[in-house]
Amino acid sequence: MTKRKRYLAEFKAKVALEAIREELTTAELAKKYDIHPTMITGWKRTAIGNMVSAFGSGAPAAPQISAGEVEKLHAKIGQLVVERDFLSAASSLILGTEGKKR
Repeated sequence: MTKRKRYLAEFKAKVALEAIREELTTAELAKKYDIHPTMITGWKRTAIGNMVSAFGSGAPAAPQISAGEVEKLHAKIGQLVVERDFLSAASSLILGTEGKKR
């Protein structure tokens, strides 16, 4: 059984850049570098997707949630739990303990 061939990041970037330039088709690039066309397409997609981060100011910041918002959400969760329990109890009274109509 053969091992998978691993490619260096520099090689992937070089091939992806050539694919983005579109001077050669994906099939021609695959033949030139002796790799599968699907790999080239994936590397191209990854390169294009990561271009934004190259020009950005770092990682996007997570949205900040204030303590007041957290407390409001906890209160809403508590309210929904109480409502769920009430409706569960009411439905068991109406439908019976086995969930069937009487």
